[in-house]
Amino acid sequence: MARAISSVGRMEKRTTTKAALAIMGVFFLQPFAIGGWLALIPQVKADLGLSKAELSIALMGLPVALLIALQIAGRVVGKFGPRRTIKVFFPLQGAVTVLPLLATGVPSLFAALFVLGCMMAFLEVGMNVYAGRLEKQKDVMIMNRCHAFWAVGLMAGSALVTFAPGLVPLEMLAGLAIVSAVFGLLAGYLLPGLEREHTTVTLPRRQIGELPKTLVFVALFMLVVTLTEGVMADWSAVYLAEKLNDPYGNAGIAVTVFSGFLAGGRFLGDWLKRRIGAVALARVTVCSAVLGLVVLVLPSPVWLALPGFALMGFGVSAAYPLGVSAAASLGDDHEAQNIAIASTVALGGFLIGPPLIGFVSEASSLPMAFACLVPGLVLGLGLTRWLGAGTESDSASSATQIAAGRRNLPLD
Repeated sequence: MARAISSVGRMEKRTTTKAALAIMGVFFLQPFAIGGWLALIPQVKADLGLSKAELSIALMGLPVALLIALQIAGRVVGKFGPRRTIKVFFPLQGAVTVLPLLATGVPSLFAALFVLGCMMAFLEVGMNVYAGRLEKQKDVMIMNRCHAFWAVGLMAGSALVTFAPGLVPLEMLAGLAIVSAVFGLLAGYLLPGLEREHTTVTLPRRQIGELPKTLVFVALFMLVVTLTEGVMADWSAVYLAEKLNDPYGNAGIAVTVFSGFLAGGRFLGDWLKRRIGAVALARVTVCSAVLGLVVLVLPSPVWLALPGFALMGFGVSAAYPLGVSAAASLGDDHEAQNIAIASTVALGGFLIGPPLIGFVSEASSLPMAFACLVPGLVLGLGLTRWLGAGTESDSASSATQIAAGRRNLPLD
């Protein structure tokens, strides 16, 4: 009997490890080609002759699509399950990734990014729901590492586009999209099934007043920090291109440095969360973001820009995974919807950021526009305390799960 129990335990550990590695692969591959696109933004701006304000309007296409599609994605993932969603939408995202490079002006660039954002939304919810369920069901702590691999994928894509010799941008981005689609589909097939894989029950839509208070404040915290993350992703290369006075140079390295330290912060995130807690981790990282903004806003030599982007990358690294984990912990009944709501509010930062920075910098400068992010980060510091309340349940199923106790597995 003891030998049989031990054998079952080993099998469960292997399944958990396989699930963790496969979902981390999904997180790496989903933004792989997106990183290439971000590094190409200064070239597209120059080729299309766009002003900063025009570019900011065009860049809104992607977050607008995410905000709309996430409302559908939460229900789709809840009904059909995260694994099926991942396998369907990886090829679709890969097919539309090159569309922004085919744009001829602001309307077509907005439309191309809108289509891309719609495909991304379903993958965003699917992979976050799977990671959240894995954390809850197997008592592992992987959300920060999952998002670390997301940042590594973003960094790898931007670095390949920035430093790859002899390939035109369209060829390079198409290559990244093919790799992302093919290997992402494979990673989706490698994901083991989890409990509550899908449900055919359609839950009633909740009114705003019915949402858990914790979810509202967690989502607001995610919003103010992801606004900064979105600005850095979209505008860091443009900022460095202006510093270097060369839109066709290696300004894409700004995205690479930012996403590299974003990844580093997330790789450390699970370890730090276990030792100092979610609230302290959020406060340390947000303070780093404020310091990075100070470096970028004050007049400084060009070489200081990269340390500034490094501080920013680490500074925004913890907010999204901490928020997703907190949303996922608020019970099983509305799990996918809670994650979709939190993601929708958080990605509102990507909607607000581009026009805010574009129009303010058009009137003054990019450093002055970056300074507008400071009040939001200060507000975020005050909201960090709600991350500690994220484990409180708003459903009986969550209370039952806690009462039953949870096992310690090797990935925790």
